[in-house]
Amino acid sequence: MSASTLTRTPAIRLADVVKTYQNVTALQRVSVDVQQGEFVAVMGPSGSGKSTLMHCAAGLDTPSSGEVLVDGVAIGGLNETRRTELRRDRIGFVFQSYNLVSSLTVADNITLPLRMARRTADPAWLAELVDRVGLTDRLHHRPAELSGGQQQRAAIARALIARPAVVFADEPTGALDLRAAREVLKLLRSMVDDLGQTVVMVSHDPAAAAHADRTLVMADGRIVETLLAPTAADLAASLIRVGEA
Repeated sequence: MSASTLTRTPAIRLADVVKTYQNVTALQRVSVDVQQGEFVAVMGPSGSGKSTLMHCAAGLDTPSSGEVLVDGVAIGGLNETRRTELRRDRIGFVFQSYNLVSSLTVADNITLPLRMARRTADPAWLAELVDRVGLTDRLHHRPAELSGGQQQRAAIARALIARPAVVFADEPTGALDLRAAREVLKLLRSMVDDLGQTVVMVSHDPAAAAHADRTLVMADGRIVETLLAPTAADLAASLIRVGEA
């Protein structure tokens, strides 16, 4: 990461974020920046706070205290309408279950976020995305006619169609076989390297997280370790250390 990159507004900033559900503290004063064009993975055992961190960072949940900024905009200062617009325009989502609309074609699924915003897709950008995800010959198919890997690649194109500041991927390979998972991870990596896209991925899989530039390891609502360009073995060892702590 260059010095000039570090001077730009972070794609995501969490500052002293606390999230409490009833009597359980899911996040304990978490502070972290995700730079533009960075691929960050978040790992940790069940209940470590990794999903809560993603939900707060993406504006899907509201911190009990602290501040979250997306592309320089403080989410806490927005009403629900503006927060919804921010998620629609500046954030892309990729889920384990794909979340494609079964009655729509691949083309309509990809462009759905723009149509909901009453915007028209840039034909050149749509063509580039479809080519990158390898679905040029599947645009008129329904999701049920695609493999799991193809459905997830369509979901990635949908997440990118609005040119978001950041894409959040929640266990994006969790429902895929090994070959399809590798294709999806390679695609996410290429989006970062070739397009400068920012990606934050929650994963339980060290082999998946090893595709990231940086991995945040969580335990008990805190970031307990940060690994730069980790290998799968590095991450597996970190998870063991967390489990033994």
